[in-house]
Amino acid sequence: MGLRHLARRGVSPATRTLAGLPGGIVTRRRGRGSEPDDVRLWSEGDDRRHIDRNATARTGVLHVRTHHDERDRAVVLLADFRPSMLFGTRRALRSVAAAEALTLLGWRVVGDGGRVGLAVGSAGEPAAIRPAGGERAMTAVTGALALAHARALAAPDIADPPLDALLSVAQSLLPSGGHLVIASALDAPGPDFDHLLTVLAERLSIRLLLVSDAFERGRPPGFYPFATPDGRRGTVQAARAAHPGADERLAGYAQRGIEGLRLDVEAGPEAYAPLMERLDAVL
Repeated sequence: MGLRHLARRGVSPATRTLAGLPGGIVTRRRGRGSEPDDVRLWSEGDDRRHIDRNATARTGVLHVRTHHDERDRAVVLLADFRPSMLFGTRRALRSVAAAEALTLLGWRVVGDGGRVGLAVGSAGEPAAIRPAGGERAMTAVTGALALAHARALAAPDIADPPLDALLSVAQSLLPSGGHLVIASALDAPGPDFDHLLTVLAERLSIRLLLVSDAFERGRPPGFYPFATPDGRRGTVQAARAAHPGADERLAGYAQRGIEGLRLDVEAGPEAYAPLMERLDAVL
């Protein structure tokens, strides 16, 4: 809830997309729309039917009322709180960074008249909230994120369940042409995850926030101590990371039509806000 002030920066009518309803083609619809937008001075060529009588009577100068199309923008935020996300070496856990970015995006969407829903995956059963609009919807989303994260921290440390089931839950919440935003490090997503994601991209607009910890991007080789929740301690030798980096993984998904961006855990909400503003503009 405390991030709301960051999300409201820069929100204006200019951020509205041109499409009237969710879909793959962005076009400007004909007509004046039904939602009041602004009152301005009369200009040559304006339709007399759009004269605002109240403003004209009050000022003695002709004013017209402008309108914009009402659009139904449904966005589902998918938060990965599985055990592998409960890790971080700078500032916060990866799961916290994912929740911060999704919350910033959610406040922007409802501030522009859209609807926001939520799907959360952890070691237990997925949680879901159907898309709704307004401050009440985001209050429910932030509360559900906080509760799900607390339960994830209290859960036993087990292997990550695959993300396939969470994708299916998110799909059930959205109409065709809706928007799905996934915040995850995509550790052990499951053997069917990439195929299912590609299939869903044919009917949904999917954006990926790939969460990246500084230790993953620049891990120096050496010996590292560890401790597990059951009390076991030891030391493990780690070499430089051999798996593809976050940028390479994002490039691979972009080739399949799934755009995304890297979310650096150490950056913090102040740095996430302009990224979410850019993402909001293309949803």
